[in-house]
Amino acid sequence: MRPKVIAGNWKMFKDLRETSDLLSSLVSGLGTPPRGVEVIVAPPYTSLSLASDLLKNSPIKLGAQNMSEFDEGAYTGEISWKMLRSSGCSHVILGHSERRQFFHESDDLINRKAKKGLTAGLKPIICVGETLQEREGGTTASVVESQVRGVLSGMAASDLENIIIAYEPVWAIGTGRNATPAQAQEVHALIRSLVRQLFGDRSGESIVIQYGGSVKPDNSAELLRQTDIDGALVGGACLKAESFIAIIRSAKT
Repeated sequence: MRPKVIAGNWKMFKDLRETSDLLSSLVSGLGTPPRGVEVIVAPPYTSLSLASDLLKNSPIKLGAQNMSEFDEGAYTGEISWKMLRSSGCSHVILGHSERRQFFHESDDLINRKAKKGLTAGLKPIICVGETLQEREGGTTASVVESQVRGVLSGMAASDLENIIIAYEPVWAIGTGRNATPAQAQEVHALIRSLVRQLFGDRSGESIVIQYGGSVKPDNSAELLRQTDIDGALVGGACLKAESFIAIIRSAKT
């Protein structure tokens, strides 16, 4: 049975003091996650080392919000896999819709970053999803399929053992709107079917596919009950320990 993976993307929030306060509350308030539930937090770069120390004796894993495709060099402002590994990261979010929208990241770039992360021993959480215009235009399936094919191009079935796909409809991120459980399930089933087609039945059955898009304690349980939804990539609701813990507990299998 696939685990439920709940990841919190802090985006550009929380300085060092705030990081300490939030993680202290999260660790003490959560205790041991429910059986079959994995928890990841992705603070900003400046908080990673501190977060690693605070999570040292906790089951909560540490992720980053982005990563360079390069190992090192004259790339001012970029962060490499080596820096993430040395900061205690096990996961990295790649291709978030905000990276695509504001920083013009392409499927090809995300693919290169994902391959670099896998080689370096990091587990990528790769995001895909359509805009409101694309959904209203009836192209959700073709857009998502194109993105999945692009970000997984050139990978082997064995690579998918260390990859999480996050479906995040762009129109539902930070808007207060979210896909209905039926809408989310439909796209998750599409992604799983495509992975099965590209990499075989075993990969299709085992890959974890998260939902992201205004996930909150009052809608998480119903979303997570869907057959092909294996967790959540949480934005705003992960910035308070109580609401993030409530979402984690709602994932109980």
